[in-house]
Amino acid sequence: MSMEVPAWLTAWLAGDDYTIAREILERGVAALYLVAFVSAVNQFPALLGEHGLLPVRRFLRHPYARKQPTLFRWRYSDRLLRAVAWTGAALSALIVLGVVQLAPTYVFVPVFLIVWFLYLSIVNVGQTFYGFGWESLICEAGFVVAFLGAWDTAPPITIVFFIRWLVFRLEFGAGMIKMRGDRSWRDLTALYYHHETQPMPNPFSRTAHLLPKWWHRVEVLGNHFAQLIVPWFLFAPQPVASIAAAVMILTQLWLVLTGNFAWLNWITIVLCFAGVSDGVWSWLLGGADVGRFGAETVPLWYAVVAVAVTVFLVVLSWPPLRNLFARRQLMNASFNRWHLVNAYGAFGSVTKERYEVVVEGTADDPYDPEARWEEYGFRGKPGDPRRVPRQFAPYHLRLDWLMWFLALGSRDSPWFEVLLLRLLEADGPTLKLLRCDPFGGRAPRAVRARMFLYRFSTHAEKRETGDVWVRSEVGELVPPVSLRSGQ
Repeated sequence: MSMEVPAWLTAWLAGDDYTIAREILERGVAALYLVAFVSAVNQFPALLGEHGLLPVRRFLRHPYARKQPTLFRWRYSDRLLRAVAWTGAALSALIVLGVVQLAPTYVFVPVFLIVWFLYLSIVNVGQTFYGFGWESLICEAGFVVAFLGAWDTAPPITIVFFIRWLVFRLEFGAGMIKMRGDRSWRDLTALYYHHETQPMPNPFSRTAHLLPKWWHRVEVLGNHFAQLIVPWFLFAPQPVASIAAAVMILTQLWLVLTGNFAWLNWITIVLCFAGVSDGVWSWLLGGADVGRFGAETVPLWYAVVAVAVTVFLVVLSWPPLRNLFARRQLMNASFNRWHLVNAYGAFGSVTKERYEVVVEGTADDPYDPEARWEEYGFRGKPGDPRRVPRQFAPYHLRLDWLMWFLALGSRDSPWFEVLLLRLLEADGPTLKLLRCDPFGGRAPRAVRARMFLYRFSTHAEKRETGDVWVRSEVGELVPPVSLRSGQ
């Protein structure tokens, strides 16, 4: 005998006007998980694998590592890593296609949480190569979005609003860290430099950098408006919340157009759709009936789950909330090992000059003044002055990003010495991380690293030389090193 549950018990929880938002959130976050897992397959073994630059097995000897929630806590192998990553990629693809959403919610939620935990397992052993704010962001987003449920339930409105709280922390946190961190954000000059000095420029970055200074000041003002004022309106009634979401989406698209920030901008765009209601979609489509994706009510059992999860996440929100208004605000900080309800922020300070580490090898005697040195080409970071920067985001080139930090004087760079060793060994997986191996897979006799100052060429310089970059040598970072004794 079944007992019917009064509708009023769960009616308040049904976010039935956010079914399109749910589709975008679930499929969009899953698509970025797919990118992240493929990135792990392609890069993790060479960077962190059995023969990597920072081997996971060595990391797991530390007590700190053994406390992390990860499938690799007791055993790591490159084969297991690939199995984890490909499994996560396959499940992510099924969510992107909408297959898993056809199953009951009690199936959908565990599947999405499996995707989340598989990636969390990778992040928690990724060390400095996974020490980016958007790693915590995708972990938090995956956990929360999982509880939007499948088509047999309406999306719980408390989960929808928690995603807005995530966007608020992401955007407002980034705005506050800028205002506290660097005078150039306060005097509106930050973008005189940022397009040129950002970690990985894209094809449009030089054009953006060469725009008039008045435009760069407008950009900074727009950034402050979008990050410090607009996020508050995510919690306003419709259509105000949708307008706030649209403003943030547009500003993020400008960042997509002008730089390579892995999936940071893309996942922010996806999460912003938590503020856009089905009614607004209908208005945008000229009053068309957009329909509903799934049920319009929340089953009682799932209402209990959704409320419990919301309460759990709200309790975890106190440290990041306090951090937002702290004088010494933390940027991209996790307050628990599960990377849930984190503090975010980016570019609290702006680099005003661009330095690049150029790695070279030679087949000649490295101490012969006539030795011919050949440059190793990286996929994303600037090298050859004539090469136009490429677009890679949302794909994440981890080695290239760490090379940018190295040029800034990063002290946490033991991996770089190992990189030079792997180049001396002509290690195949390491060479695959690069765009160009000047020795065609053969081992060089010696390698070295030099430091250069880079800047974008002016329009006149580009017409005269064809160069995108102008570079000048600053000094030697690593003198010639060789595997041969005495050299």
